[in-house]
Amino acid sequence: MQTENSQEIMRLKWACRRGMLELDVLLGNFLEDKYVTLSEADKKNFIALLETPDPELFDVLMGRAQFTDANLMNIVEAIRNHAQKRI
Repeated sequence: MQTENSQEIMRLKWACRRGMLELDVLLGNFLEDKYVTLSEADKKNFIALLETPDPELFDVLMGRAQFTDANLMNIVEAIRNHAQKRI
């Protein structure tokens, strides 16, 4: 039987699968490597970020746009930093 936490991770893995390979990689790697270490507030922000439409999310992650919500921008910065470290 899966624990509630592993069920949440499986649900989030599905939510990280997007219509763009670049988003799949950025979000999926971050989820796999960092999600469990996030604060509860940052976990909620990551989940909220996943509700963003792909084109807007891609533009924000690539630095071509910004969210007005500072909490979402903090998680975006964490994803960007994580991606830079994986290169």
